[in-house]
Amino acid sequence: MSNARHAILDRLRQAQAQPLPVNDPDYPIWNQSGQAEMLARLTELLEQNHAEVRHLPRAELVDTLKTHVEQAGLQCVATGTGGDFFGEISQALAGTAEQLPFDRPLEAWKDELFNRVDAGITGCHGAIAATGSLVLWPGPAEPRTLSLVPPRHIAILRASTLHPNLPAMMAAQGWHQGMPTNLLLVSGPSKTADIQQTLAYGAHGPKELLVLILEDA
Repeated sequence: MSNARHAILDRLRQAQAQPLPVNDPDYPIWNQSGQAEMLARLTELLEQNHAEVRHLPRAELVDTLKTHVEQAGLQCVATGTGGDFFGEISQALAGTAEQLPFDRPLEAWKDELFNRVDAGITGCHGAIAATGSLVLWPGPAEPRTLSLVPPRHIAILRASTLHPNLPAMMAAQGWHQGMPTNLLLVSGPSKTADIQQTLAYGAHGPKELLVLILEDA
């Protein structure tokens, strides 16, 4: 099997194939690179998809999280065990809500996750302005379940990680040197049109999405 795989890859490399030119594509790639334009488009598209978006300095993250948790009446919040914002998340939840870190195998706390947790909090690897999508790169510190199971998802995004489109993000971050094994694109709360082709929000997964965009200093 390994020899066959190498043979196929060698033939592909030797072919030196080039992509065909595309003139006036039906879906041209949005390519505005100004920070203000990208933030405006990301916010507009997320809000169109029923997400709540707030812009704030990083210095206000703890207070903003604490206030949201209190006002939303969240009692139990699932978090990762690390990541860029773990310290601030833990500080915001201390004395405000029970924090359940994802530090055990899923089987050991599946009942709590599905039946007691009110929200999950994650950071974002970046975002795509063209489609209004958050990019989550799950790993051991922040498993993908945090953004897929709880009824509310709170996502924290640094404005500096926003890119005009997915190809630009892949090129800027050098994905060709290490593709993610698990990537999530989140454009709003869960939705489905499976039932009578009627679009319904909150049919599965998070029914609410709060995006906190941290302004660059």
